[in-house]
Amino acid sequence: MESKDSRRETRRQNSFFDKLRNIKYDYWLIAILILAAFLYAWNIWEAGEANNFYTAAIVSMTKSFKNFWYASFDPAGFITVDKPPVALWFMTISAKIFGVHGWSVVLPSILFGIGSVYLIYSLVSKRFGKVPARIAALVMTLTPIVVADSRTNNMDATLVFFLLLSVWFVQKAVLKQQQRYLWIGFALVGFSFNIKMLQAFMILPALYLYYWLSANVNWKKKLAHLSIATIFLAVFTLIWPLSVDMTNSSNRPYEGGSETNSALELAFGYNGTQRLLGQTTGTGGAFPGMGNKSSKNSKSMMPPSGSKKSSGKKSANGAPTPPSGTKKSSSKNNPPAKPSSKKGNAPSIPSGNKKSQGGMTGGGVGAFNIGTAGPFRLLQKELGPQISWLMLLAIFGVISSYAYFRDSKKKWYALTPQRKELWLWLGWLIPVGGFFSVASFFHPYYTIMLAPAMAALAGIGIFTMIKQWKEKSPWSMLLPISILATSILQAWYLNDYYPTLSWILLIAGIIISIPLFVLPWIAIKLKNKRVWPVAALIIVMLAPTWWSLTPTLAGSSDGIPSAGPSLISSAGGGGGMGNSQVDTTLLKYLQKHQGNAEYLFATDDSSTAAPYIIQTGEAVMAMGGFNGTDKAITLKQFKKLVKEGKVKYYYSGGKTGGSNTQIVNWIKKHAKKVTLSSSNTQTNNSSSVTVASKTKSNSQMPGGSTNPPSKPSSSGNNGSAPSGNAPSGNAPGGNAPSGGQNSNPQKPNGKKKLTKKQLKKMKKSMKKGQPGQGQNQGQGQGQGGPGQSGTLYDLSSIYK
Repeated sequence: MESKDSRRETRRQNSFFDKLRNIKYDYWLIAILILAAFLYAWNIWEAGEANNFYTAAIVSMTKSFKNFWYASFDPAGFITVDKPPVALWFMTISAKIFGVHGWSVVLPSILFGIGSVYLIYSLVSKRFGKVPARIAALVMTLTPIVVADSRTNNMDATLVFFLLLSVWFVQKAVLKQQQRYLWIGFALVGFSFNIKMLQAFMILPALYLYYWLSANVNWKKKLAHLSIATIFLAVFTLIWPLSVDMTNSSNRPYEGGSETNSALELAFGYNGTQRLLGQTTGTGGAFPGMGNKSSKNSKSMMPPSGSKKSSGKKSANGAPTPPSGTKKSSSKNNPPAKPSSKKGNAPSIPSGNKKSQGGMTGGGVGAFNIGTAGPFRLLQKELGPQISWLMLLAIFGVISSYAYFRDSKKKWYALTPQRKELWLWLGWLIPVGGFFSVASFFHPYYTIMLAPAMAALAGIGIFTMIKQWKEKSPWSMLLPISILATSILQAWYLNDYYPTLSWILLIAGIIISIPLFVLPWIAIKLKNKRVWPVAALIIVMLAPTWWSLTPTLAGSSDGIPSAGPSLISSAGGGGGMGNSQVDTTLLKYLQKHQGNAEYLFATDDSSTAAPYIIQTGEAVMAMGGFNGTDKAITLKQFKKLVKEGKVKYYYSGGKTGGSNTQIVNWIKKHAKKVTLSSSNTQTNNSSSVTVASKTKSNSQMPGGSTNPPSKPSSSGNNGSAPSGNAPSGNAPGGNAPSGGQNSNPQKPNGKKKLTKKQLKKMKKSMKKGQPGQGQNQGQGQGQGGPGQSGTLYDLSSIYK
């Protein structure tokens, strides 16, 4: 006889399967999610190192829980990355399961990107229905910078997902009238703070405003609820940075990017106020022209960034230092570099032009090329093609939807439930858009923060504008006006790459707008004339769809993500993880002679160290952190490590100078030199050893022309600081790295000139990603970094 428990369990199972059978699937949503999965994941096996700064940290974080908790850049736990660890935790877990590969470290971003599309649909559908929700989800999916960000191991796709999740819980708190969901929502914002610090707080005005307007309780209870939620926010915000700052500095890594070895100072300084006012630390000084001057100047001040292989954080070689190539910043002794031919890549090129492919990140957006500060910055060509293709539809859509969801029985300004939801998204869009309109220091890919609000308002607005047009509402003209304005803006963006297609788009936009303007006045019924607005929407979706496809087709996973046609034609490919940036002979020499040393070698910055950490999993000391400017170690501490045999070699392949000048000068004065060259012979000089190097230097160009490493080109500084911030010449400390590259590799100083055949061969080698033949042309001048020749110093004999 069947027991009561078994019958109860059977009923529960039947109920569960009944619910599954009764679920009404939205097949349009499923199709949109499949599209998102394709855009974000296809070709991701070409990711290479992705952002090798973070990939190196992921390798290190798999080594120990201490490294995992603090987000240590190196396996020895010397210094951290300049961001909190939460996003990297997910990537490290993925790498632990699948191994460290380009695709495995990017996998969490892909999943979070797809999850964000679903959350947009869910949030919009609750109050506005499925049709606006589908449109919003599609807009989110096809926003170019969302695609580009979701294909990297940067933090932004993860951040957006958790911020949307926090909004989802706050909305649920309003709809269900249960406080615990409000607390979870605000706790998730605190959790998101530990993904990318103060950037997460940008949506707090939206959450406070939305709950205050929407919660169905009196003002005293609203105040109490929000006060408790703020406590949850504070706890989850501070739990990690306080755990760092309260730990003795000798028992944890140095907090990379900070001035005082403090996570809180990092949050409110380098990752806080400096983003708004301009960066003055971590880069060796503030950069002129970063959004505060004219657009032209800001373009010329940007540092180049690479393609898939050229991973990094702020540029392809990890250097945020812009090349000296602008009229305002150059001097007589340091004239602007010029390309040697039309096929060469200029060190600094105005963005937004199809010819401006060299030295750019993917779609032609420089690491700091953020346009001119002002109310229309987001529509300018520097940022617009990444985020703003459909921004005008969102803006006109706000007007339309606010008018459409009016309660006719109440005053025009009365708040309906739908209007309160609109204030949620306006509360997100306005502060975030305002920040990017005036801020002095950010990267173009940060604008993904605008995508959720823009997608939601565009989805709702498109739906209401079509409804008003079909109903011949007084607001019916908003649809043709928004379509025409969007077509003009898109044609302007498109013109730099496809002039003919831009005119076709403009003419199509005008033609499709004419019946939209005229029909409400002459047609008796418009309900069956939906073909016109649908055709108009298809026209304005074509260009952003193509821009969103470019990262997918190119298989890009850039350190500075972007989208655009130049990704398709840019040089370089995916390749192996670090093989293209590691000097194999140098590595073999170091591993052979490392002995019991804790570090494989010490170097100035993370861009030099990262490829060796990724390939070997061994500790490499980046003394100055990401930019080479962190004061992570003193000369006294470094001497102690050398004396104890923990550091046996120093390699000057990166950005010398900065905070490491004193240490570098001491090394050069006392250590033996191991010089990289292209022979196998041992020199007679007892203080130097010559080892073979498979990585060709750019000082050896096709055709036999050579550029002596010790002789800097007249076009730029050899190892110099940013133009305008430091004197031209050698890096601080008096000596540039031995064997440093000529800063203008496109124009050899030898007697022979490159023939057309040689130029064609060099371009072909660039596409194959071969080192030493143009691969570093997109990198900063005189910066050193991966793939460049440098000098190895043997420190082991100093205290013998």
